[in-house]
Amino acid sequence: MTMTEIRYIVTGMSCGHCVASITEEVCEVSGVSEVSVDLPSNEVTVRGATLDDEQVRAAITEAGYSVTGVV
Repeated sequence: MTMTEIRYIVTGMSCGHCVASITEEVCEVSGVSEVSVDLPSNEVTVRGATLDDEQVRAAITEAGYSVTGVV
């Protein structure tokens, strides 16, 4: 099975709580198998077999953060 990866630039993240909030919300999106957050680069990397960009962006917004771009 091929994995898809999307890296988002996300603003507003500053601590471990931010990482946990985003990880929890995005992991609930159907098709997502892995989420990693890199605070210094403001990047959220999402991996999965089938990723729905709109749903992932909505989950990040639901967690309280803003997607400002894709790497």
